Amino acid sequence: MNAALNICQAMHDAQLPPMVSESSQEVARAEWLYNATEQLVRFGGNVAFQGRARPAKAVTSHQFAMAVDEHVNGRLEDCEIVTASLGYLVIAAMSGRYDKAAAAELLGPSDHPLGVLGEIAEGLLRPLVGDALIAQAEDEEL
Repeated sequence: MNAALNICQAMHDAQLPPMVSESSQEVARAEWLYNATEQLVRFGGNVAFQGRARPAKAVTSHQFAMAVDEHVNGRLEDCEIVTASLGYLVIAAMSGRYDKAAAAELLGPSDHPLGVLGEIAEGLLRPLVGDALIAQAEDEEL
């Protein structure tokens, strides 16, 4: 009986796709992208770098804010917002409070760990990952 179980297990294992292993480059890319996204979303800072003999590259907090503005305006234009979220948000901000529910309604749903803001930030940062890792490697050589 044990031999039959081993044969069945071997046949089952043979049908599974091979294990996925991320290369160190993929891990570095994911780490840089998450850290840079967090810099924009949580800390409101700019993400900037410069490699040797290369022009400086950056995503500024202003560029991020403009991208968020475009996203929210698009949702408003497409009538995806069914509450007075923008009004509530402005009123709350003007009275020194914050309205997280109104902001969440304006941004929309997301599965990203940092929400829609994380998705927007990653969209701005993703094209820079390769150059950022090159600059990082050059800095480590010094």
